[in-house]
Amino acid sequence: MSDKQVVSKQRVTDHGEVYTGKREVSAMLDLVVQETERIDSRFLEPACGTGNFLVEILNRKLDVVAARYAKSQLEFERYAVLAISSLYGIDLLEDNVIECRRRLLHAYEKRYVALYGQAAQKECLDAASYILRRNIVQDNALTMLTVGPHPAPIVFSEWSPFNGSMLKRRDFTFHGLMAHAEHAALPLFSDLGEDVFLPAPVREYPLIHYLKVADAEA
Repeated sequence: MSDKQVVSKQRVTDHGEVYTGKREVSAMLDLVVQETERIDSRFLEPACGTGNFLVEILNRKLDVVAARYAKSQLEFERYAVLAISSLYGIDLLEDNVIECRRRLLHAYEKRYVALYGQAAQKECLDAASYILRRNIVQDNALTMLTVGPHPAPIVFSEWSPFNGSMLKRRDFTFHGLMAHAEHAALPLFSDLGEDVFLPAPVREYPLIHYLKVADAEA
């Protein structure tokens, strides 16, 4: 993690962009350490920048995954995919979003390849890359709309494990999730598994193997 907190004075003026330093990130995450070490605990950073918070959370989650499941590549892959699918980020600036995705994927790949070397599967890295493209987005967290000439509601995907190697994807509008959280006093995505605790999804997908998540678009 870089300790550089300002890219340029112009970006500070235009966007109020100041990155949180490594020491502050660690101290703040230590306040919720049990959640950062729970593999399926979901985090949303509405001004994610280049990912200082999200990368540290992922590293903590991967520490737990490796400690518990490193002896089985299959189990490590399942839970590492679950860990990366639990992280969400929004930023107005395209270069920040690209760098945040890159850093998260690098942290994921570094740990995976260090453990399994040539046995590491390209499909597992592709799955992580696809999930990051869905979860880390260039949008406006304040308006809850996409950026561009035709703004539309931000849509996030919920990824839920099912029967070992399968994932269930359901898409929700960010606005719907936040309204639900505000009125129900529940997390962004409920872990209770009951539809009554969530707004209606805008789209549901069939169960799919964790290595084939990108194919769900078809």
